[in-house]
Amino acid sequence: VLIAIGRDACTRNIGLETIGVKINEKNGKVPVNDEEQTNVPYVYAIGDILDGKLELTPVAIQAGKLLARRLYGGSSTKCDYINVPTTVFTPLEYGSCGLAEERAIEEYGKQNLEVYHSLFWPLEWTVPGRDNNTCYAKIICSKHDNNRVIGFHVLGPNAGEVTQGFAAAIKCGLTKELLDETIGIHPTCGEVFTTMDITKSSGQDITQRGC
Repeated sequence: VLIAIGRDACTRNIGLETIGVKINEKNGKVPVNDEEQTNVPYVYAIGDILDGKLELTPVAIQAGKLLARRLYGGSSTKCDYINVPTTVFTPLEYGSCGLAEERAIEEYGKQNLEVYHSLFWPLEWTVPGRDNNTCYAKIICSKHDNNRVIGFHVLGPNAGEVTQGFAAAIKCGLTKELLDETIGIHPTCGEVFTTMDITKSSGQDITQRGC
């Protein structure tokens, strides 16, 4: 049984109404603009309390650093809430960075996307004889932006480690061409992203015979 409890925003008794800061009455979270500014210009909010943003400690730390630099250091860099690598640490890990396929379709339109995907079989699974074609890899690319990777998803061993590495590349504007030109480390799970050639739209079989 997997239970995702989430977090509560304790904002209803700290005096926000006194200074006019609006909250989402449904969940108590605080709406902000892209600079973490509330409806009261001199009040800012960061972290898990933000309405519609990710509840992740590293995100809050990064947003706080960038906000301080904008307010007091002359910077203009805003927090990127899209290209955030994250992992679900279930026995078979799931890692992602960027947009989910459904969200990408909403923002870009299905006709403007190319989705590459593949099942794969980690080498270490061959010894205990674990089921093949249980692990899955997918990237979502924007056709009209040089096939830039806007969504990265992996289900398999050490997905967190794999995702953290690719997240930096995505921040640098990773494209499908660059992935194809990258030499993979054999036999690793991350290597699958350097050899993907089947698109979801093609309907071709993505099962694998081995590692």
